[in-house]
Amino acid sequence: MPSSFIPTTETSDFPIQNLPYGVFKTSSSTHIGVAIGEHILSLTELDKKGLLTESGKPIGCFSSATLNNFMEEGPAIWKQVRNRVTNLLDSENPQLRDDNNLRSNVFFNQDKVNMLLPVNIGDYTDFYASREHATNVGTMFRDPDNALLPNWMHLPVGYHGRSSSIVVDGTPIRRPMGQTKADDSDTPTFGPCRLLDFELEMGLFLGQGNKLGTRIPINEAKEKLFGMVILNDWSARDIQKWEYIPLGPFLAKNFASTISPWVVPMDALEPFLTEAPKQEKEVLEYLNHDRQTYDIKLEVTLNNHTIARSNFKYLYWTPEQFVAHHSVTGCNINPGDLMGSGTISGPTPDSYGSMLELCWKGTKPLTLPDGTERKFLQDGDVVNMHAFCQGDGFRIGFGNCSAEILPAC
Repeated sequence: MPSSFIPTTETSDFPIQNLPYGVFKTSSSTHIGVAIGEHILSLTELDKKGLLTESGKPIGCFSSATLNNFMEEGPAIWKQVRNRVTNLLDSENPQLRDDNNLRSNVFFNQDKVNMLLPVNIGDYTDFYASREHATNVGTMFRDPDNALLPNWMHLPVGYHGRSSSIVVDGTPIRRPMGQTKADDSDTPTFGPCRLLDFELEMGLFLGQGNKLGTRIPINEAKEKLFGMVILNDWSARDIQKWEYIPLGPFLAKNFASTISPWVVPMDALEPFLTEAPKQEKEVLEYLNHDRQTYDIKLEVTLNNHTIARSNFKYLYWTPEQFVAHHSVTGCNINPGDLMGSGTISGPTPDSYGSMLELCWKGTKPLTLPDGTERKFLQDGDVVNMHAFCQGDGFRIGFGNCSAEILPAC
């Protein structure tokens, strides 16, 4: 197992086995970097000095303020950069370890910089891939004996989200205003959302895509995936209830989605591949593949109190199936597009990925350590999400995905 000269602990999110990508701002400049321990190594500075290639020639894709240009380079360059950074950080390599002047120019403390949205997100699609979540919601709002709609077992259901309102960890979320209708009223009213909720998800960033009018075969879908982030797809349940028929979520979802600032590359997640849930109905050939997924442990805290633990491996549909299905019509996917997993709920009540489920539509309130109860989120609440893969003596973490709820205005 490689080790870095930058110290990390067994519970650090960012050991040398991880090396996630992010964009950060100092008082004077913006950099693309990788997280290592409590530090960030600037790829922008390393590339200027020609240290990311054996030839000493800059790659040239790290001078912008987003990861998009790097994503567009494709898997060969992704792997080259990852291998080179791993080598530079290796405790046995003196090139960076022993050059104090170089180190002072390329390393930054995470707590002294501002993390930015890492990607210019052109398009955002949110799937509905958790069988447990879809079953819970279908049970609450429809016939429990027919909780899943007829198409659910045959294709990964999704909807087109709003990329302009995706924000990075730490950005406060304003309670949305909207139109709602009480069950005992004939007409709707306008006002603040009363049933504000989080949704525990993971987001997949796409690297190289496809041209309009072509499809991405499922056996090529994996190489299109660049990396993953935590995703909180905030939801206004009362607004959604009134608006969603017949075309689905709109204002209930467009006001904000939060992502973690670090994009964990798929190569870092490869050791944590595991068997996906059994596909119970035969799928069409374009969705058929050797189904594997990732063992990523998930946690939600509300005001620093853990309220749910789940796992990415519970998802019924796989990332490759997302990509193949999304492009099967000839839809073009571009570098930097984001695909959300949908709420990730597990088989037990403590693994449900939303307040809607944890409190079962408000009938089973949560009691917090301060004695207060929650059915949905209140102003001033802080929701934080964590995710990590557990290795032998190390973990692959994603950092924080947090936000405070501000009052409507």
